[in-house]
Amino acid sequence: MRKFRSFLLLALAAVLVVTLAACGKSSTKSNSQKQTLNLSTTAPLDTIDISKSTGYGQSGNVFESFYRLGKDGKPTPGLAKSGKVSKDGKTWTFKLRNAKWSNGDKITAQDFVYSWRRTLKPSTKSTYAYLFSGIKNADKVNAGKLSPDKIGIKAVNDKTVQIQLEKPIAYFKVLMAYPLFGPQNQKIVDKYGKKYGTNSKYMVYSGPFKIQNWNGTGNKWQFVKNNQYWDKGVVKLNKINYTVVASPSTGLELYQQGKLDLTPLSNEQVKHYKGDKEFKQYPYSVVGYIKFNFKDANQAKRKAMSNKDIRLAISLAINRQQLTKKVLGDGSDTPTGFVASGLANNPKTGEDFAKEQSVPNTVDYNVKLAKQHWQKGLKALGTKNVTLTITAGNDDPTSNPITQYMKAELQKDLPGFKLNIRNVPGQVANQEVLKGDFDLSLSGWGADFNDPISFLQIPETGTPYNSGKYSNAAYDKLIKRAQNQDANNADKRWNDLVQAAKLFNADQGMTPLYQQVTSYLQKPAVKGIIHNTAGTQWNYKYAYMK
Repeated sequence: MRKFRSFLLLALAAVLVVTLAACGKSSTKSNSQKQTLNLSTTAPLDTIDISKSTGYGQSGNVFESFYRLGKDGKPTPGLAKSGKVSKDGKTWTFKLRNAKWSNGDKITAQDFVYSWRRTLKPSTKSTYAYLFSGIKNADKVNAGKLSPDKIGIKAVNDKTVQIQLEKPIAYFKVLMAYPLFGPQNQKIVDKYGKKYGTNSKYMVYSGPFKIQNWNGTGNKWQFVKNNQYWDKGVVKLNKINYTVVASPSTGLELYQQGKLDLTPLSNEQVKHYKGDKEFKQYPYSVVGYIKFNFKDANQAKRKAMSNKDIRLAISLAINRQQLTKKVLGDGSDTPTGFVASGLANNPKTGEDFAKEQSVPNTVDYNVKLAKQHWQKGLKALGTKNVTLTITAGNDDPTSNPITQYMKAELQKDLPGFKLNIRNVPGQVANQEVLKGDFDLSLSGWGADFNDPISFLQIPETGTPYNSGKYSNAAYDKLIKRAQNQDANNADKRWNDLVQAAKLFNADQGMTPLYQQVTSYLQKPAVKGIIHNTAGTQWNYKYAYMK
């Protein structure tokens, strides 16, 4: 239940670079009112229509749902003043607060109903529609098998929204912090028709800020304080200026000139500044990994990748410490398994899921053991040589260093292994992988919300994200149990997911390489930014300059 992200998606494309310029010193109030936040992004906004968006890194500051994402990925108060769930976990009831759109219209329960129906209509072609899966009839509506009014959401009255689920969804509250599930004003959609969401003036906003001077193509726009926002008293920023800054070198120049107070660093810049007092790191729930094609058209290659010893040998021959510290050098971390660290914690003990999923001798660097698995695998295959090609998107500047490093390491440590590299545009690589036209692919996945299932649903048999066609009946059984009979029992569900992750990691169904951590320079006076590893990553509602 998350957006497909392959080929080392640069989370930097959604990373915002921040500066706060405090103006006026006569009082705390006037200082707060005049503060301006200058942000840089690596790419323009693609759309401001929440039904059609391909990411919510920025727009979570202008659109709000029942909740909003606070510190540590926890849902905090949003447009709902309360939310209750039935004992069986299938019925949620939200009571809305007295909130208004940026044009002064009241936000009502019907605005949520209309928004969900609009998003799930097949004609809308929402790229995030799959996140509604588990809500009554959502999949059937999105597939065109039922009309939108059959979705399990209704307005009991103007201030009460009731949602019916097909089964309990353990992470539903976190999901309801996603702007995707927020309201839309039908009057505005009808008024502007095809123009809706194509320009900042053809939109109304429910969050702390509203957008100005965005026309769909420009490299500059602003977020300005939404004075109709229900919680406007805590918003200290008056304006946020956005400018597209394509390269870290340009960002660093602006930072040094005092025009930015936070800027992302390239791996070369990290090496120079990692000892600086203004050096800061923000982790992401993005894991880069090797995807195997278990249905490769070439029978010999398919047999090789379907051999567990061959996969383990490849994993154990990779020195991830060297990969992250020297090849990448950007602060990225070594993974313990397929699920990213810092994503979710044991409901009883607080232990990080990433620690609990760890299986010895799977992602460790152990050349001796790698050679043993390799020879065992070759013997089972009845061959002395294996040749595979790894496909990577060349849009990401880290792809070539990673694939070159892997080629050198694997061919050195695994006798008879030849790794060919195919670097192509990311879109081409993505299409080829989706078609199953690859041996290995250099891929990446980022969690859309703070729950292990955001990663663990990918390897399930038959899911659209499982383009390598991995299949394990025992794994499928554990995931289905977590999502069905144990869905309303936090401890049992957690244990199901841990066991599934351990099974998958031991099998090396995909081989994790690194977890992304982005490094920055940040002025010490910048305060109040909330950053999360998944979902709506940046929250500027409480941002200020001390």
